[in-house]
Amino acid sequence: QVQLVESGGGLVQPGGSLRLSCAASGTAFSIATVGWYRQAPGKQREMVAIMSSGSNANYADSVKGRFTISRDNSENTVNLQMNSLKPEDTAIYYCYLFSKQNFRTYWGQGTQVTVSS
Repeated sequence: QVQLVESGGGLVQPGGSLRLSCAASGTAFSIATVGWYRQAPGKQREMVAIMSSGSNANYADSVKGRFTISRDNSENTVNLQMNSLKPEDTAIYYCYLFSKQNFRTYWGQGTQVTVSS
């Protein structure tokens, strides 16, 4: 079974930083496209950052220059370093993986990020 488990969410003040991690199992991680999405209350889920198997990264305009996605193929993890956090970054963050083996998309359970004073 393919599993994605997020960690690292929490409460942080505006301007602070958090690092999210996602551990993947049950799939060929190194050839998969991975990333992070988020969903705020009353809003649609939106792409935050995507990274290809070749480590090409794409970011939402709202997070460019503040967030950095990375992957460690030796540990089957994808990370999101979030700096200069703003209240509008408050959302549930979901780990994403697109499998090149079966062409299916997988999602983690989500981790809450709250940016507030």
